[in-house]
Amino acid sequence: MAKGLQLTAAEEKLAALIWRGAPLTSPELVAIAERELDWKKSTTYTILKRLCDKGVFKNENANVSVLLTLDELRACQSRHFVEDTFGGSLPKFITSFAGGKKLTAEQVAELKRLIEEHAEDD
Repeated sequence: MAKGLQLTAAEEKLAALIWRGAPLTSPELVAIAERELDWKKSTTYTILKRLCDKGVFKNENANVSVLLTLDELRACQSRHFVEDTFGGSLPKFITSFAGGKKLTAEQVAELKRLIEEHAEDD
């Protein structure tokens, strides 16, 4: 998967339809895109090809399947953002994100749990 995978607005629209209905056939996707987005068949196939080229979906034998879930895409985009904007420093990102606001006890507990869950073993 490419670093910093970004989707255009059109790609996001089609991706949302695919994630909602997958697995589905490409003719089914064309019908859904025509009904919900008012897209022509050629537009749907063009955008689908771009999404497949980016490694988000696969269209094989007219069957569209998910290679990258929405959560996986967001995780990739988030990691790229932290790397580019904060030099990969998660503490710097959290400090900036909090923006001087106090965290609730629940937020602190959740962050502690996540840190422990993802901590490297010694």
